[in-house]
Amino acid sequence: MNTLTKLALGLLGKLQPEPAEGNAVDTIVLPEANTSGGMPLMQALARRQSQREFAPDPLPLPVLSNLLWAAAGLNRPALGGRTAPSALNAQEVDVYVALPTGLYRYAALGHALHLVCAADVRRVTGYQDFVDSAPLDLIMVADFSRMKLVPVAQRMAYAYTCAGAMAQNVYLYCAAEDLATVIRAWLDRDALTKAMGLGTEQQVLLSQTVGRKAPYPLLPSR
Repeated sequence: MNTLTKLALGLLGKLQPEPAEGNAVDTIVLPEANTSGGMPLMQALARRQSQREFAPDPLPLPVLSNLLWAAAGLNRPALGGRTAPSALNAQEVDVYVALPTGLYRYAALGHALHLVCAADVRRVTGYQDFVDSAPLDLIMVADFSRMKLVPVAQRMAYAYTCAGAMAQNVYLYCAAEDLATVIRAWLDRDALTKAMGLGTEQQVLLSQTVGRKAPYPLLPSR
């Protein structure tokens, strides 16, 4: 679906998910993430970029496992510490994964994906046309009910800081693995909130598309 059509549907309150492809499973247990080796940090930083052309091929489960661990996985299990910082360790930002088979929430504890709804939510994750067919779109969602110790006026800033760190983790992993990714804030938050069935204490912050690079990128990276 092109951008103008999405904008028009959004104005009418009719931007909605597609039916899921195939059968959604309640839980996807991810293989253990490979946390050793990989590209040196400075090389990954040198290769970090946004790309907007994606091959539709699904990512292998080990790659998805590593990607989600990089975004928000447990790296200090005894302390509950994760790969992205969180003020007062509130862990207020959840990572959702929009796949053709359904919408899932990533659980760092247990390193698994849990089904939220059996619908293809990808088209609602942004106004851009490429989000519809890329293999997955990540959605960072703040849950303010976990931030009782944070002053109300600071909660949004803290949540965006955490989400930004997660997004950069994803960028660096994609740079190291020669994957394409782009972070996005241009989206219909009301439509996506409804499609995801979020509560009043939850708020969509950012989306990020990930996939294999298309053979012939048409748009410049930044």
